[in-house]
Amino acid sequence: MKEVQDHWFRLAKEEGYRSRAAYKLIDIDDRKRLLRRGFRVLDAGAAPGSWSQVAAKRVGDRGQVIAVDLKEINGGGYPPNVQLIRADLRDLELRDMGDRPFDVVLSDMAPDTTGDPMGDGFRSARLCHELLDRCCDWLRPGGHLAMKVFEGGEYPELLKRASRMFGEAKGYKPRASRAESVEMFIVCLDFRGIDGRTPTLDDATLPTRKPSKGWT
Repeated sequence: MKEVQDHWFRLAKEEGYRSRAAYKLIDIDDRKRLLRRGFRVLDAGAAPGSWSQVAAKRVGDRGQVIAVDLKEINGGGYPPNVQLIRADLRDLELRDMGDRPFDVVLSDMAPDTTGDPMGDGFRSARLCHELLDRCCDWLRPGGHLAMKVFEGGEYPELLKRASRMFGEAKGYKPRASRAESVEMFIVCLDFRGIDGRTPTLDDATLPTRKPSKGWT
């Protein structure tokens, strides 16, 4: 197992990514095509910044990545389409991030772990619920979301809520995740609205996307 994990670490160094987490997003996006040329992306809890590196490449020069974290992110090496913001996401409004809804919201956020699996799982799910709470403010109708959560007692209800808000919401564990890790990524396509209610009447007839095979 250590050899497998070292593979991702070495590959990140070789390809210039800030962490092996880059390959988690690459895997997710290769399967679900969240990121497209010209898209506007919010990377929530972006430090150290490897997801922003991946997103910036995939949305291209005409796209934009807003990377937000409580910690300072080293701006060296980023292309011009990446904007770094050091702040608590809970303190930000859309106008603070460009005043235009995002096409995609990404989150590799996790709480500081305490060694208590139940408590850590609860705090992780709470972060995800806070993201879902803000989707109507931040995410355009039809937009996409990918967020990390620790599996546990809160996971099923979180997945159900995401399923009510999006045309499709599925759990996925990328190859670059450690086998022993409890992390799971909930990947959501076609934003509908809070708990299934659409943001506007015009969005009520968004087409339903057929779920893909191989996703839980």
